[in-house]
Amino acid sequence: MTPVVPAFPALMTVDETAELLRTTRKAIYALVERGQLAGVRRLGRRVLIDRDELLSSLTEERAPSPERSGR
Repeated sequence: MTPVVPAFPALMTVDETAELLRTTRKAIYALVERGQLAGVRRLGRRVLIDRDELLSSLTEERAPSPERSGR
């Protein structure tokens, strides 16, 4: 069965980004301010996030889980 994923626009608002990443608006703004979120576009006071750039960066930064030691 294919998971149901809501369609997000190419340029997402902070609220849409928070929904996609399952976090809060406050957390998204904190990531933006620290420069830790890819795809950020500022238009005056408005913050938009490029969906494809964000998802691409998340995929690239994924590190394999450490193997569990047999204790």
